[in-house]
Amino acid sequence: MSAPARARPDFLVIGAQKSGTTSLHRYLMEHPCIRWANTKEVHFFNNAYTLGVSWYLAQFPWRWETRAAGRRRGERTAVGEATPEYLFHPRVPARVHAFDPGMRLIAVLRDPVDRAYSQYQMQVRKRGETRTFEELLDLEQVELPQELNRIDADPAYVSPIGLRRSYVSRGRYAEQFERWLPLFPREQFLILTSEELSADPPSTVGRVTDFLGLPPWKTGELRRWSAGSYEPMAAETRESLARAFEPHNRRLEELLGRTFDWTRPSIPAAS
Repeated sequence: MSAPARARPDFLVIGAQKSGTTSLHRYLMEHPCIRWANTKEVHFFNNAYTLGVSWYLAQFPWRWETRAAGRRRGERTAVGEATPEYLFHPRVPARVHAFDPGMRLIAVLRDPVDRAYSQYQMQVRKRGETRTFEELLDLEQVELPQELNRIDADPAYVSPIGLRRSYVSRGRYAEQFERWLPLFPREQFLILTSEELSADPPSTVGRVTDFLGLPPWKTGELRRWSAGSYEPMAAETRESLARAFEPHNRRLEELLGRTFDWTRPSIPAAS
């Protein structure tokens, strides 16, 4: 019932999972001209879409509060949410476009080899996963296509496992952007890397505020959030993943017109 009085989001942080979206969200929470949904990850466009737009808008601040914040500073106020599942889920691009074709979209990408292993370690840490990384990479090849087929067949289907076993698939970024770019022009995307965010948080955050049309602001110390420590990946597994990702990384570079300094196999594949 409160939806008409709520501020509508005009930007989304769409992913990628385990790439630094928690840190970026925390940094941007300090900006006085940004208002966020009540929770970082609303999961509307992937898991809660059947609840309707009114439910979604009810997750955001009051419109009067948002407008007042902008008037006090003589600036516009941006409203957003950050759900890193959005980039990967195949139904999300069309749903976001139906909600607002002018939506601004921010993606943080990470070396897909490191991202995959970090996702696995999150499952170990948070869900008590006991199988090895290599076992789950094999399981992904069987389980994930079945889940994606169910999503394709039924718009209301929500995966009971949250598409969690998607260690390699989530790192094939080109496939994901090829679902988004036919619907949204390139200028509505800001694509960052977790390496940039870690190396120079203030400058990277400044790119976000420029993209959103907001004034810069002096930040305090920007530390990494949600970062874990764990044993390194087996060398042979890293090499295998580097070979698997290499053609996808090349495709991404061609698609976006930029290069990424990510893990490469010791012997590059033939072009």
